[in-house]
Amino acid sequence: MRKRIHTYARYFLVAIAAMLFSFPAFAQRKTRIHILHADHYLYNADFNKNIQQLLGHVKLRQDSTIITCDSAFLNDHLNNVDAFGHVHINVNDTLNLFGDRLHYNGKNRMGEFFGKVKLEDTRAVLTTEHLVFNRITGMAFYDVGGTIVSDSNVLKSRRGDYDTKSKVFYFKKNVTLTNPDQVTHADTLIYNTVNKTAYFRGPTLIKGNKSIVKCIDGWYNTQSDRVIMRKHPEISGSEQQLSADSIHYNNHTGFGRAFGNIRVLDTMHSLLIKGNVAELWNNQGVTFVTDSAVAITYDEQDSMFLHADTLWVYFDRKHRAKKMQAYHAVRFYRTDLQGKCDSLAYAVSDSVIRLYHYPVLWTGKNQLTADSVFLAIHNNQMDSLTLFNTAFIISCDSADHFNQITGRNMVGYFHHNHLYKLKVDGNAQSVYWVRDDQKRLIGINKAESSYMSIGVRDNEIKTINYIEKASETMYPQQDLPQEGRILKGFSWQATLRPYSKYDIFRKPEK
Repeated sequence: MRKRIHTYARYFLVAIAAMLFSFPAFAQRKTRIHILHADHYLYNADFNKNIQQLLGHVKLRQDSTIITCDSAFLNDHLNNVDAFGHVHINVNDTLNLFGDRLHYNGKNRMGEFFGKVKLEDTRAVLTTEHLVFNRITGMAFYDVGGTIVSDSNVLKSRRGDYDTKSKVFYFKKNVTLTNPDQVTHADTLIYNTVNKTAYFRGPTLIKGNKSIVKCIDGWYNTQSDRVIMRKHPEISGSEQQLSADSIHYNNHTGFGRAFGNIRVLDTMHSLLIKGNVAELWNNQGVTFVTDSAVAITYDEQDSMFLHADTLWVYFDRKHRAKKMQAYHAVRFYRTDLQGKCDSLAYAVSDSVIRLYHYPVLWTGKNQLTADSVFLAIHNNQMDSLTLFNTAFIISCDSADHFNQITGRNMVGYFHHNHLYKLKVDGNAQSVYWVRDDQKRLIGINKAESSYMSIGVRDNEIKTINYIEKASETMYPQQDLPQEGRILKGFSWQATLRPYSKYDIFRKPEK
């Protein structure tokens, strides 16, 4: 009994479905093409008994669609028409198609236009030499090259589809989008004429007045100037390049965000900045990078790797880098120079790196500290070094013994990136463990003077000259008590020193 009930129910549902789809709302109605007007009618049964030739001011109708032309062949049996000269299809109040020639199939409502084809609606104008239009779906297709004009946007492509209902274009092959601000070249592009948004699919190149953008996936709103790019986009100017996993940017406000594997390259100043999160204000010429941020300056001999919680870069009106600032937990590494501080600033105008808040520098065996440190760069090489207030140099003589020099200010000089001379200005003091050529201890030299000049070779202190009001004493090791061997302000910070370009990311305990 249950099986029989299920069978009856199935038959009932099939019958209901058949009745429903027999109504016009569910099935395509078969309507004829009607002649509304023609100046002349010609009929030749020998030519084709199903065809009428219509001449002069021809006007035809199928459903609500009107076809006008100069002449036409109407086939009543196949329900199609071939129209010639000034062909015009008025689909509705907002959609019109024009061409030199038309083949229209009244059964499937498909029209194929040839020669000087134009499609017009309220959103765009499409011109091409060959177009296929489906009245049922509202889709138009061309494959011999076409041009679309929508407001100030001009789009060209080899192939394209236009959904006249949703007002969306689908472009393929040699796509070009031109507007007053930029030109876009793409392999595949989707353009929505309602919200004025272009969607990129495949390799895309956007050429602006001052920059070139490359991306594979994303979208651009031509009305709001907002753009989102994914799959490793790249923005390049005359001397700068920005790349990331994704970039969000507003051309109107000049504000943008970048995420993942960020690279900001300034070739003019040999500067590369990397990180995972960035924000940029192009109108103000400001960019900041955070999340594993690192700045790399490079020359022919070596590169300096600098890490901080946040890196800020400032640009001039020509978008050339003019200043960089690093904040919090700054650490940097170069083969012949390492350092740390809490904040750092680098000005392109004077090529000086300024270190603030507990700066420490290491070069060879020497540790240099002060309240602030200025490092001058010339021709991409270290030129001079200035330590301001409570300047202090320490080098390790042995596990428990340290050579020390302190003073009010110090200036160091470099040759080919190697420190070769230091000058101590004001309240100079030193403690130095003197050894012979066999490294045997001679004694501990303790001295004071107004000024000192220190010679450095191979990153080791070789000579100390005391100038003005000098006093020095050589102590046997056993005669100088422990507290006399350490100068005021001594702070050995070897555990904070970066030992490689990867070590700059280490967070050592204070």
